[in-house]
Amino acid sequence: MDLASVIGLVLCGVLIVFGIVNSGGGFGAMKNFFDLPSVLITIGGSFSCMLASYQMADFVGGLKSISLIFKVPTINTPEMIQKIIELSNVARKEGLLSLEEAASDLNDEFLKKGILLIVDGTDPELVRAIMETELISVEGRHKAKIGFWDALGAMGPAWGMIGTLIGLVNMLQAMDDPSALGPNMAVALITTLYGSLLANWLCAPVSSKLKENNGQEVMLKEIMIEGLLSIQAGENPRVIEEKLKSFLSPQERQSSGEEGGGEADG
Repeated sequence: MDLASVIGLVLCGVLIVFGIVNSGGGFGAMKNFFDLPSVLITIGGSFSCMLASYQMADFVGGLKSISLIFKVPTINTPEMIQKIIELSNVARKEGLLSLEEAASDLNDEFLKKGILLIVDGTDPELVRAIMETELISVEGRHKAKIGFWDALGAMGPAWGMIGTLIGLVNMLQAMDDPSALGPNMAVALITTLYGSLLANWLCAPVSSKLKENNGQEVMLKEIMIEGLLSIQAGENPRVIEEKLKSFLSPQERQSSGEEGGGEADG
């Protein structure tokens, strides 16, 4: 489980409660921040609009994607580079056909697919086209989920403003009744609060984490593509290693270098 996501979301809630409790009203002030009509207008309206904007399957899939931010991505870029270097050494010593046996031991389907294309003697340009097409497809699916949370984050404040206008209209209609001014003003303000919480407490963090995970996975697959094409071209393992390490940060390069590099030319 990704503790950063859990701790971050929980800490946001704790800080909000702390701010309300320490504003002078104590824990009794918490009831002032719950209003059912405001919840229905802001939260209900936001999710209803999202439902109207998506097919049912896409709507449900978008909601389920929140679970992805609590999973630690199984992405180890330096380790993948070392795996590609090992494959390049095998291909250099025993030929490209020997990679077919190595592919059977791989868990990554994307890398395995690329190796099998190479073993089958597919033209390098066609290999790149096939792999990049699949990469674009994967990234497109990721961006659809990210777009769901971006759209929901935009709906929250918008529906909060709708609730605010409803509260203000009711308040103005009851100007001759001082006892109604406070509740209507509360609805006007609380709906804005709910909209901001939906956007900034939930949607923005989910979208940002999904974007980060997508960026890491896309970079990993780009490394695979470059590595496989370099193997197919018969490049020296050390040259391939230096090429792929250009994707890494200086710290990751140093750590990867300590683990060992490609073998020298025989």
